[in-house]
Amino acid sequence: MRALAWRAQEAKIGAMDLLETLVGKGLRREPLSRAEALAVLETSDDELLDVVAAAGKVRRHWFGRRVKLNYLVNLKSGLCPEDCSYCSQRLGSEAGVLTYTWLKPDEAAAAAEAGVAGGAKRLCLVASGRGPTDRDVERVAGIISAIKERDEDVEICACLGLLSGEQAGRLQEAGVHAYSHNLNTAEATYADICTTHGFGDRVDTVRKTKEAGLSACSGLIAGMGESDADLVDVVFALRDLDVDSVPVNFLIPFEGTPMAEKWALTPQRCLRILAMVRFVCPDVEVRLAGGREIHLRTLQPLALHVVNSIFLGDYLTSEGQAGKADLDMIADAGFEVEGTATTTLPEHRRRSKTSASDDAPENENGDARPPQPRGPARADLVAVRRRGAGTNLPPNA
Repeated sequence: MRALAWRAQEAKIGAMDLLETLVGKGLRREPLSRAEALAVLETSDDELLDVVAAAGKVRRHWFGRRVKLNYLVNLKSGLCPEDCSYCSQRLGSEAGVLTYTWLKPDEAAAAAEAGVAGGAKRLCLVASGRGPTDRDVERVAGIISAIKERDEDVEICACLGLLSGEQAGRLQEAGVHAYSHNLNTAEATYADICTTHGFGDRVDTVRKTKEAGLSACSGLIAGMGESDADLVDVVFALRDLDVDSVPVNFLIPFEGTPMAEKWALTPQRCLRILAMVRFVCPDVEVRLAGGREIHLRTLQPLALHVVNSIFLGDYLTSEGQAGKADLDMIADAGFEVEGTATTTLPEHRRRSKTSASDDAPENENGDARPPQPRGPARADLVAVRRRGAGTNLPPNA
């Protein structure tokens, strides 16, 4: 028994040494090795609060106790020609989500106004599809003009799919501050979730938006059957692209999609994933995105110690918790909503953009894809959005 207790104590000391190293690197903006990032995901539930506390030190150093609120407006819903397996709007989806064509400028502006009134600093304008036509880009420019007439200071982020350099430049001229285009998963496993476009197409769009002067927003979806190594690979790819915002989504297993039975996440694993992202991208806006209510559940407030940004209210095709509940959660956890007068990113990221690279060797088991724990399907937790944009009901903000 004494030997077992001693080994447990040694393991605890080892974990604390790792976390102390990661905090130091985060405060100095030194790149992690892949082995270190994997080690975060391999920590035990007994060490979870230590991991969150360590990531929290890095988060507070760069972002204080501020939480940036973002609000989604689905400009065009459903009927996408792409076959992304996780998506409720995909080709052949039977998820029963709202489907509608482009909102009119005044409709989009009204939906956006609800988010701003709820405290959102950034509006994320999203449209389903492979990518916009030039006419679609002009349509979005008109919507932005209508929104800016009501609130000139609100940040605009567009998410319209694959983009050309010329289209990115036009959006920048129209007042778009950022462009969102997730990598979603590792390059090696991308074909497992989508066949109608590739990982390289997504990387190319992120690069084009950066070249056009837009702030790059790109993240991932966890819970699709990926290994720890896959998660580390996609986060390192985001770091190498030097994106400003990293939304971390947790798969929402919609019935009627190929991933309806993928219930592989626990609240503890979600927190470890968020912490790993924070350590790898210490001075970047890490956003707790879709699926947080479903997978983190009562541990959502703990995630605020790691992330510095969340979505307010509902998502594109699913309902989130009430906007007031989001605000209460932030206040109760001792955080504050970031105001429009505050710039989100640290000054050094605004002055210059540098990309950190890491040549550390792969973990010798890095390519292994061990069986993922699987919980029972909980379709009762997934509520298809039936209010807000595209309906006659008021939005949740």
